This record gives sequence, structure tokens and C-alpha cells, in this order.
Amino acid sequence: MRNYSPYHIDGIPKLSEAIPLGLQHVLAMFVSNLTPVIIVAGALNVPLDIKTNMIQACMLIAGINTLVQAYTIGPIGARLPIVVGISFTFVPVAISIGLKYGMEGILGAVLVGGFFEACIGLCMKKIRRFFPPVVTGVVVLSIGLSLIPVGINSFAGGVGAPDFGSFVNLGLGAIVLTVVIILKQFTKGITSTGSVFIGTIFGFIVALILGITDLSPIKEMPFIAFPKPLSYGFAFHADAIFAMMMMFIVSAVETVGDMSGVTMGGAGREVTDRELSGGILADGLGCVLASIFSILPTTSFSQNTGIVTMTGVMSRFVVAVGAMFLIAGAFFPKLGALLTVVPSSVIGGSLVMIFAMIFISGVNLITKEPLRGKNAVILSVSLGVGYGLGAVPNALVNFPESVKLIFGGSGIVVSASIAVILNILLPNDKK
Repeated sequence: MRNYSPYHIDGIPKLSEAIPLGLQHVLAMFVSNLTPVIIVAGALNVPLDIKTNMIQACMLIAGINTLVQAYTIGPIGARLPIVVGISFTFVPVAISIGLKYGMEGILGAVLVGGFFEACIGLCMKKIRRFFPPVVTGVVVLSIGLSLIPVGINSFAGGVGAPDFGSFVNLGLGAIVLTVVIILKQFTKGITSTGSVFIGTIFGFIVALILGITDLSPIKEMPFIAFPKPLSYGFAFHADAIFAMMMMFIVSAVETVGDMSGVTMGGAGREVTDRELSGGILADGLGCVLASIFSILPTTSFSQNTGIVTMTGVMSRFVVAVGAMFLIAGAFFPKLGALLTVVPSSVIGGSLVMIFAMIFISGVNLITKEPLRGKNAVILSVSLGVGYGLGAVPNALVNFPESVKLIFGGSGIVVSASIAVILNILLPNDKK
């Protein structure tokens, strides 16, 4: 008997419900999915025609890898509502490799690194014991804390915007956030579960009325285009491969946190060994596919984890619908351009709440066991040092660049590493 509930992992709601729920996933991640490639292509002076093809490939590969995570191919995929996109994590190391070895050097390292992460996925059952709820909870907490400033930056208009922090941007973000809260708390059905999508559309309409939305990118795009693989070849250099493999470990840790956030926030349970193994295996092999299309590695998107946590919508069909919009955007550039013209402050209005929800998922994971003794030490030290270094990255100013790339920035890797090490070294509390 068909299950129509959007809250069930196998639920297949009607398209009138699934389309807005899927689109709110796409709206939350769309710009972030394209920006890493745009940054790296700009730094390496990639020709305009190849850059355009790479942007189309970003949408295609994100859509395909999302479908694989949701519906699996044999052991590949988590069978969870995980939305996949191009990862910001790899941008600094990709630029440093690209300036030395060119785009071919980046793609060769991504190809090898993808297979390396896939091997981690195959070994997850053996190393799962190193990730009890307190450790995965620390990772999820760190992800939420690191993303909240990103949400605020979007809320204020986007980093680098000439009108950053203007009353218009803050007002737009506040309007969207208010609509989302009202719909989420005081309505039922699709208006509640689709509150992010409806709030974003409402904010977009307000932005159009105020005349602050530029629609020219839609006119400039062709109606139909086909993403092409192998815009660049592959070059293999040991130092580039090693640096990229270290970043793939970072990506795997974040994926563990995202999957834990999805199952805890959407289903109130821990992620299983099968889901972890399949999810990381798909993450790695998805990056291999990304390298073939000459783009950066893909990974699970934490903002979409936050949407699952906030709405409770666990339907894989919903994210599959969103994935189909991404794939359509790859072949119909005008559709993709439409999603790029939504002002950052409109997206930021919902991201602030979504990212905070990821933090709450981490709290729920950590508090599954009493927060005292060993668990309290793990939480306090890992978050104190990890989040502290993420907030003050200059504390690592005297370390080599490779160390700063891996352990600086968000502090997620530091928090996760400390949590795993302390969980192994500290004795269990006496009952």
C-alpha cells in the first residue's frame, strides 16, 4: 500500500506537495553549489565557455549524486534524504594545487581522493565504534556552529555585497524569517512543511516589488545546453594527491555528521552502519564522477540537513524531486539562472533558522547519554578548542599552510579529531 506521508522515508507525497518541498531544498543549496567552482575557475583564469560548462556540470552531478544517495545503486548510497552539492571544503586546497599544477592537477587529485573516500566507506563498519553519539554529536554541533555565521552573512546581503548590512537586506531577511516562523508554528500540512519555500517565494516577490532583483542573467542564458565531460584531462602529483586526500577525510567526517543529523532530526534515531557505509561510499564515487566532468568534489550539504531537522520531512522522493530540478537546470540554463537571482538576504532569512536546527540535532545526539564525566570532558575540550580555533584561525599562523588548510577554518576537523581521540583514551565512567 502506497505511503503518501512526507514524514516517512519511503513516503511518496503528491506532486503538488513534493514539488515545493523539493524546491525548498534546491533554493537552500543552489548558490552554494555553484560558488566553489566559480571561485576556483576565476582564480585559474578558466576560459568563459569552459566555466559555463562547469557550472552546468555542477547542477547535473549534484542532481545525480543526490539521487544515488536517496535511492542507492547496490551498496552505494545511504538510502536517506541527503542533498549533495559541490563542497566549499576543497576550495583553498584546490586553488593552491591549481596555481602549481593547473586544473589537470586538481582533477587528478580529486579522482584519486574520491576512490580513497570510497575505501573509507567500505571500512566504516570496522571504525564505527569510534563514533558513539557523543562524538557524532560534537561533529553535528560543530557543523551547526560553523554555519550560523554563514547564515548571518547571507541575511545581511552576502559577503562582498556593496549594500552588505543595509536596512533593506536586513528587512528582507527578517520578513522571510517571520513568514517561516508563522507558517511553521501556526499552520498545518504543506504550508507548515513547506514554510521555507513559501517564505523564500514571498521574500522574492517583495524584492521584485522593491526593484532590487536583477533578472538580466535569465535573459542572457540559452534555452538548451548540454554539459560535456572531460573539459580537462588528469595529471597526478604526489603532493597534490596527499593534500586532497586529507581534505577527503575532512569531507567524510562532515558527511558522518550530516547523516547523523538527518536521522536524529528527522527520525529520532542514530544512523546505522549500512547508512554510514553506503553514504560515504557514494560520497567518494560521486567525487570520481565530478572529476570526470572537470568540477570540484561533491558532498552532503548541511543546510539541507537543517531543513530535514526543521520540517521532519524524511521522504526520499522529496529530495529526488529536488534533484530532478537540479538536473533540469543543467540542460535548461534559464531555469538555473532563475534560481541564482534570488537575493542572498532572502535565502539568509531561512538559513539562520535552518543552521541553528543543525545545532539542535547535535544537542539531541549528545544528550542521549548523561552529560557528565567522560562525555562532559569530550564535549567541553573538543568544542572549546575546535570552535575556538574556528573563530580565531590566526592562532595557527605559525603552522605550515597544509596544517592550516586542514585544521583551520571552521574548526570541525579539530573538534572531531579531539572527540575521537578522547573517546578512545579516556576510561569509561564507573557506574
